[in-house]
Amino acid sequence: MESSNTIHGIITSFHCYHFRLSRTYVEVSRNEEGRLIRQRKEEETETSLEKEDTFTLAEKVKELVNGEKSLEEEWEIKKLDGQPAKINKEIFKEKGKQSTDEDVDPHLSICNGCNFEIQDGLSVNAFGAVWHSQCLCCLHCHKPIAMDEVSNSKRKFHRPCYKEHCRPNCYVCRKKIPSTKEGIKYHKHPYWEEKYCPSHEDDGTAKCCSCERLQERRTEYVMLADNRWLCLECKESAIMSTIECQSLHTEIREFFKGLNMKVEKVFPLILVDQQALNKAEEENVVSQYGVVTRGICLSKEKMVTRVRKVPRGPNKQLIGMARESQRFVRECSVTAILILYGLPRLLTGYILAHEMMHAYLRLKGYRNLNTVLEEGICQMLGYMWLESQRCSTSDTASSAFSSQTPPPTSLKRDQSDFEKRLVEFCINQIETDESPVYGDGFKKVNEMMVSNHYNLKHTLKGIAIASKTLQDSKF
Repeated sequence: MESSNTIHGIITSFHCYHFRLSRTYVEVSRNEEGRLIRQRKEEETETSLEKEDTFTLAEKVKELVNGEKSLEEEWEIKKLDGQPAKINKEIFKEKGKQSTDEDVDPHLSICNGCNFEIQDGLSVNAFGAVWHSQCLCCLHCHKPIAMDEVSNSKRKFHRPCYKEHCRPNCYVCRKKIPSTKEGIKYHKHPYWEEKYCPSHEDDGTAKCCSCERLQERRTEYVMLADNRWLCLECKESAIMSTIECQSLHTEIREFFKGLNMKVEKVFPLILVDQQALNKAEEENVVSQYGVVTRGICLSKEKMVTRVRKVPRGPNKQLIGMARESQRFVRECSVTAILILYGLPRLLTGYILAHEMMHAYLRLKGYRNLNTVLEEGICQMLGYMWLESQRCSTSDTASSAFSSQTPPPTSLKRDQSDFEKRLVEFCINQIETDESPVYGDGFKKVNEMMVSNHYNLKHTLKGIAIASKTLQDSKF
């Protein structure tokens, strides 16, 4: 009986131990299964992030390939952003070349100046990139820039250097225009837009009598016999004598003929120096209203000293001037047209067209015209001739006067780049003239031309009527 109980106890103990062992195994299995699940999830998350990063990187690579940018530049940006940088050979294909796998240290930096690694950790972060301290240099003084010295201009300058860099250079002396207590002050030509020190207006710097530009220190100007200065560009096409001007005289007459305004009478065209022109102006009935005299239409019998010839030496240098006196007898209401010598062909032609219109008005019997309107219509004819000299057909076609402006009758020679700019300068001078006679006169006649659909004959009738009305209103 006792033996039976002992066996029963052993069996019972075995079952209890087996049960506990089974529970322990189940618990261990469950714990292991949970660990494996967590590990699998972590691996899946890591794989997902890696794929996402690889996809983002692939998109970047496509942008690089399409934009033909530097891969090194893009990698530098990724490293600065702290993003993982794994390169897959399936992704990096550029222009048929296959790259190999490469792991890039995300903590490695490349200097934006020298493109070498920054190994000592001493770098400057500026302008969206990293630099060796000695590679971030000022564009003005070429010395290194410390972080506290970087200007707010988002460009590589020291703060004081940036202010110095922004100061304009003088067109004449090529130095920085000096600062004053009131700031930086300079003069600027309204058309050529050349900035220069105000002191050059009064320090004897030569000024071209044609294009009005001051002489650069590194260039040469020519002084004419009457003490006028001429730049070398204007000198290239300058008309120096009466004989040289005859072909232009013929061209202007043909221009008027093309406008159905033929000048019937023949009278001399004479080139003179400044002294002779000033003397003729003093004795002429019609004054030039305070402006610089460059041409005049004579109506009286007069003795005039003309420029017969200007000898040229080596390299077309001007050597003296030959003058001779000539008496002009009045055979009609116009005695002669005098033009200042030594001006470029374009400027000479504009002045001649202006004075030829004065001659046309006198020969056609237009008397007692209002001064402002008479000078305005003469400016209009000079303006229209300049329009005809524009080389660009698109410019001429866009002009309001193109339908009224005949093409030049003489063969137009090829114009230099400077002559193309000079004709625009002359046109701009007329359009922006603020003088009370020539400037206002041109603007008023221009309005009359518009209202008359650019018909010159109708505009002339309107000027005659307006002149009589203004004259009657004075009494």
